[in-house]
Amino acid sequence: MSDHKAKPAPLAYQNEPFLNSPDGRILRIMAEYVEPLARFRREQIQDTVVFFGSARLPSRDAAEKTLTGLQGRRHPDHADELRRAEAGINMARYYEDARRMAFLLTEWSIKIPARRRRFVVTTGGGPGIMEAANLGAHEAGGKTIGLNIKLPFEQYPNPYITPSLNFEFHYFFMRKFWFAYLAKALVIFPGGFGTLDELFEILTLAQTEKLAKKILVVIYGREYWDKVLNLKTMAESGTISPEDLDLFKYVDSPEQGFEVLRDGLTKYHLGGPAPTAEKLPEIARTRP
Repeated sequence: MSDHKAKPAPLAYQNEPFLNSPDGRILRIMAEYVEPLARFRREQIQDTVVFFGSARLPSRDAAEKTLTGLQGRRHPDHADELRRAEAGINMARYYEDARRMAFLLTEWSIKIPARRRRFVVTTGGGPGIMEAANLGAHEAGGKTIGLNIKLPFEQYPNPYITPSLNFEFHYFFMRKFWFAYLAKALVIFPGGFGTLDELFEILTLAQTEKLAKKILVVIYGREYWDKVLNLKTMAESGTISPEDLDLFKYVDSPEQGFEVLRDGLTKYHLGGPAPTAEKLPEIARTRP
């Protein structure tokens, strides 16, 4: 009989090849639900206001530096690049506006008497409008959340996210779940495909009455969005109901946007008792 002892097999939850295999996918998905849930409970986050918008919109200072650098080395090959930089100066106002609105919202929300944190500014955690909103909330002295996503091209978290509320997801659908799960409002700044995706997902859920709560939808910057969307055509053509146009509201200044958020959040979400931590999973439960 051999005296050789076999090496103990790894515990299933410590077996990295298994966890990273197709068979472990359900565990990875569950981890992207349970781990954020535990952190939100620990940090006493009751609900959020989510800011969406382009990752490509710089601050005014950054836009001016880019333009100055290009103007200093004019060359025919740089013509398109120069035009984009000039457009960046105009679009940079949305960065500053997102920063200001997030500041105003956070300044108001941290004064709400509650056991848990209300209406915490949340973004996708990257640059551009996301950075601006996290920055504004940070400057107001509040906590702020970043739900980042692992991409083939790196998207690093911006430095203004509260460290304990800095997340990185592998699965887009789990990240989108957390955007909607605690949200009481969405603020849609000028953006691209991703911004439109998030906007229409929430509008569809609201239209089909699949939300067990009121989510305010604020679309910022009519000058931009009128060139991109003509939702009235849908209503006039009968593909949506005229009442569906009431599911969102346009605003054109940080102060106007804040007033819409403050009034709506007060009306729909500050009238009753706050749910306990044990009730957190039921906050955004959809109807059967």
